Amino acid sequence: MATTTNTPKNIHAKKNWFAPLALIVGLSILLLGEAYFGYRFHSLSYEQKRIKEDYSLSNNITFGIFSVDRWGEKISAVVDRRVRGFSLTAKQKKDMRKEVEKELHGLVNKAVSEVTKPQKTLGGKLKKLAFNSFVDVDELHAQVPSFAKTIVAKITSPTSLKRLKSVATSKLDELENQTYDSTDTTITTVEQNIYRKYHVANATAYDRLVNSRLTQIKKETLQCGLGMLGCIAIALILWLFLRKSVQLHVPLFIMSLLFAVILLTVGVTSPIIEVDARIQSLEFSLLGDKIAFNNQVLFFQSKSILGIIGTLIEQPKPDAVLVGVLLLVFVVVLPLLRIIARGVHVSCGHLFGSRKVLRFLAFDLGKWDMADVMVVGIAMTYIGLNGILKSQLSGLNVQSGTLRTVTANNSALQLGFFVFVAYVAYAMVLSFILKRIDERNGPCE
Repeated sequence: MATTTNTPKNIHAKKNWFAPLALIVGLSILLLGEAYFGYRFHSLSYEQKRIKEDYSLSNNITFGIFSVDRWGEKISAVVDRRVRGFSLTAKQKKDMRKEVEKELHGLVNKAVSEVTKPQKTLGGKLKKLAFNSFVDVDELHAQVPSFAKTIVAKITSPTSLKRLKSVATSKLDELENQTYDSTDTTITTVEQNIYRKYHVANATAYDRLVNSRLTQIKKETLQCGLGMLGCIAIALILWLFLRKSVQLHVPLFIMSLLFAVILLTVGVTSPIIEVDARIQSLEFSLLGDKIAFNNQVLFFQSKSILGIIGTLIEQPKPDAVLVGVLLLVFVVVLPLLRIIARGVHVSCGHLFGSRKVLRFLAFDLGKWDMADVMVVGIAMTYIGLNGILKSQLSGLNVQSGTLRTVTANNSALQLGFFVFVAYVAYAMVLSFILKRIDERNGPCE
């Protein structure tokens, strides 16, 4: 019966295949972890984008400050509260009684002067005689206060006030119905659809749900981003521990390239910049009450790198299409092509008769890879755009006795931008590692 012996040669052969296999299995698990975090990061980023787009639609300035219907509703509510809550104080009743007495005294004097003026006709003279004989003018003036008190009591009775309020309310409703624009139906439809989508009953519940969900998404997205970077960090740390294990460099580098593919994919597909300009609050004083509009969105856009490229390509202008195509080539296509060329160069480059083209793609093509330029461009665009928005919005801030407006610029770079920055930095590290591997293998034809 044959037996196998663990000779030094057999042991060395086992180590030669076991170590790379164990490394690939371990890195594959780590790669799956990065892919999961990347998928969650992308999903959460787009969920945040959709929520903010819905919120900006329901709170758009067109449906708020610029809507005649919304102003009519708020003004009507103020006037209606004033009408329904209308009542007279004791001092006001006293002042009213004095005014009524003044008018009654004036009427008595006017009537007396009309009757007692010189008469030309016989009938007029008889009326004047009868008035002078039976009417005491002083007694009429003495009765004026009691008449005035009775009139004021009648006018300010609950029944009369209710009738007056009803007339005022009906006139107000009539005026409101005559003042309208075309946004009322649209506003109602949009709000109903959004409330139904998020399973809420009113604006208060919707605002509460949105704020709560956005806070949760921000926290989870940050955790997923850190998870991706943690996987990358572990892969780089392995290079430090295995820097002398030359036989493991090829599988380790190939797996490192796959980490870069995931990082690049998430970086170019997730939102990188968000532009959010709004009137945070507008308060207007009317009849002692405040009419308020809150969170009126002036403009909102959230774009990824691919979203920006798609927007440019969809434009009818040839120059915009050209810029979009150039961005697609130099920021997306060339980085992917470089990753593939590097993998082929390290793993099976010796199978190619002439390696000039392969070396050009793996090394020299880096001169045309504009991912790092894109990072600087996005940062400069954000800085410039943010400055312009702050300058323009500051002119809308008003502080006066009857009007107060506060604007807010919530524009910000999104976590997708920092993932893309992480890819650029990681790609530079891989370029350095590739040069070291190439130098060790010696010059190639």
